[in-house]
Amino acid sequence: MKIELDFMAVLSQWPLLGIGVLWTIGLTVISSGIGVLAGVAFAWARASGPAWLRWVVGAYVELIRNTPFIVQLFFIFFGLPAMGFKLSPEMASVLAMVINLSAYATEIIRAGVEATPRGQIEAAQSLALDRMQIYTRVILPPALKKVWPALVSQIIIVMLGSAVCGQISTPELSYAANLIQGRNFRAFEAFIIVTTLYLALSVGVRKLLNWAGPRFVYGR
Repeated sequence: MKIELDFMAVLSQWPLLGIGVLWTIGLTVISSGIGVLAGVAFAWARASGPAWLRWVVGAYVELIRNTPFIVQLFFIFFGLPAMGFKLSPEMASVLAMVINLSAYATEIIRAGVEATPRGQIEAAQSLALDRMQIYTRVILPPALKKVWPALVSQIIIVMLGSAVCGQISTPELSYAANLIQGRNFRAFEAFIIVTTLYLALSVGVRKLLNWAGPRFVYGR
């Protein structure tokens, strides 16, 4: 049996692929920015917050880390409308990705925060810095430096997980692949090309974040 591959049948649909790539990048940028900031705040809450807040954040982290992303996405998109909160597919996707990333980022960043030497904190206290200054200027930069590779890997995982968002008609990359193969029945070629694009995005985002981290996030 002879198999004929026709990649041009897929590449000719490059506008759809381009839109999918842009949506995947956009979802990743927005969810990563908000999710990491939320993770920084939640890590402080788990490490130094009052007992009730530690309990609330801990329960949130355990709930999100122990349930599938697709269930979280479907709950937001299909479940919340029953409570009167109707979201567009794009907004539901961003919210689900932020919620998912923030839970994992919380534990990653908390590991770095708790690795800060006690003497370093006491030195900052002796300089009359308040708790917020100690956290943001003394604890957080070296903590982020320690955990940055793990945080970057988690961002990549969330970006790849955005492929699930096509299930609710968010026009990201996997959604584009499904549209294309539905039109020309070239599923093998479509998903080979999309797999290559995801690989290129993962490598590119990882290199960009590893370059940006020491320059713009935690300093050299």
